[in-house]
Amino acid sequence: MRLSQFHLRTTKETPADAELISHRLMLRAGMIRKLASGLYTWSPLGLRVLRKVEAIVREEMNRAGAQEMLMPTIQPRELWEETGRWEKFGPQLLKVTDRKDQAFCYAPTAEEVVTDFARNELSSYRQLPVNFYQINTKFRDEIRPRFGVMRAREFLMKDAYSFHLSQADLAREYRNMHAAYTRIFSRLGLEFRAVLADSGAIGGDASQEFHVLAGSGEDALAFSTASDYAANVETATAAEPAPRPAPAEALRRIDTPTQKTCEAVAELLGIALQRTVKSIAITAADGTFVLALVRGDHQVNEIKLAKVPGLAGYRMASEAEILAQLGSEPGFLGPINARQPIRVVADRDVAALADFVVGANQAGFHLAGVNWGRDLPEPEVIADIRNVVEGDRAVDGGQIRLARGIEVGHIFQLGRTYTQALGATVLDENGKAAVMLMGCYGIGVSRIVAAAIEQNHDANGIIWPDAMAPWQVAVCMINPKHDPAVSAAAQALLEELQAAGLDAVLDDRGLRPGAMFADIELIGIPHRIVVSERGLIAGTYEYRARRADAAENLGKAALLERLRAG
Repeated sequence: MRLSQFHLRTTKETPADAELISHRLMLRAGMIRKLASGLYTWSPLGLRVLRKVEAIVREEMNRAGAQEMLMPTIQPRELWEETGRWEKFGPQLLKVTDRKDQAFCYAPTAEEVVTDFARNELSSYRQLPVNFYQINTKFRDEIRPRFGVMRAREFLMKDAYSFHLSQADLAREYRNMHAAYTRIFSRLGLEFRAVLADSGAIGGDASQEFHVLAGSGEDALAFSTASDYAANVETATAAEPAPRPAPAEALRRIDTPTQKTCEAVAELLGIALQRTVKSIAITAADGTFVLALVRGDHQVNEIKLAKVPGLAGYRMASEAEILAQLGSEPGFLGPINARQPIRVVADRDVAALADFVVGANQAGFHLAGVNWGRDLPEPEVIADIRNVVEGDRAVDGGQIRLARGIEVGHIFQLGRTYTQALGATVLDENGKAAVMLMGCYGIGVSRIVAAAIEQNHDANGIIWPDAMAPWQVAVCMINPKHDPAVSAAAQALLEELQAAGLDAVLDDRGLRPGAMFADIELIGIPHRIVVSERGLIAGTYEYRARRADAAENLGKAALLERLRAG
């Protein structure tokens, strides 16, 4: 291919609202152009990258035994009402009506449609297991689309759905998809981690996310130094705390006139922040007032807290509720001296404390030397309700380390969430109707493109892994008009590279070397070869890998060997 015959329009400036480096570089490289909020046109250059990703995803899904299909993106209301998600999914669900005033939605996902397909197509256990997948456009009406294609309203997604008769078979396919995803992201040349995750709005049981590691990632990840244990901070768990020591201090009231935070109280008393306890007042869905306790150096994990029995759908308590129950203003709250009996949920690390400090439920005062079983009853509920922190002891004996990641894939064991709602059954070996079990496996194809840039870039532009690059090799010509031999040699080299199985392009746009090289670096082509009059005389080509600090002169044999080695 010749760049003179390809639409390539790079720019030096980017809009001020392009916050992430991937958004800025995709605009500068001319990969995408904004049509409206959260909607982007992919240029021929951008589409080449997108298709490279899509091809690897398709190859590995086929290799794993999944069968490709294509489902409508416009889906009828009635189907979503059968699962209860027409209202439950929330404002991200774009709802439309046709000329007959019949309601539809633009698919944000396809559980309903694929389950409807399965209940009409599958009738016997002999047809199971089966895994259907598609690579198709999705739409979610984000309240604040941002970061370019990283959080666009319309995006390209691979979604797969498997159907099973037994839990063991579902678990087998879950492992199969985990292996397929590992191959996909490894082939794409990305540094990634699979982490334990919360199932969120999709529902289901076992769940893992695949994250591309990048400092700009929205998700905080925790992993152990001793094993491959990794989890989203939403679900990560540290090891059990050491047993509680015996009390060594007497209970006493401390004057804290202006100290309303654990940090301020610890500084006043000259003690470690770990010896203070935060009291978070919440109201359960049934109206019960609850005090959730975590150490002063920890933060409550809202997802974990919501999983405590009775706390699903909880909310923060109002100041009026706090005053009625505890008789104090926020900043001085604690589990002792409440006006009325309260339910206490203590984090495991709080339950293991002795001689700790809490609010006295009186403005301007805290209590020190507090001990369970002596100064207040043992906690009614002890649970892991906090975020892990750097340096925590991991469950495998290692230490917890934190990193940031961009979620690009998610696999779920859904169970019967959708098949039960839609009545998707098959006849089992005994001729009885059995509700199928279901798995769900998604990959954000367009999101991978942006995530790869977040992980692979420098001051000059994108640095594509070979598998994702629009072209692996760019052949550049210096002053071909002055020497026809340069143009002929470049064309011959291009054909030889292509014959060797390399995806190569010839830059014959006639740009000056500086501008030409800047474009090649900006769009991230991994390998650059310069054909020049001087090089032809010497019998060499100037070669530079995109990540290299300098160019080197190589003969053709050495050049081809270097390119084949990647």
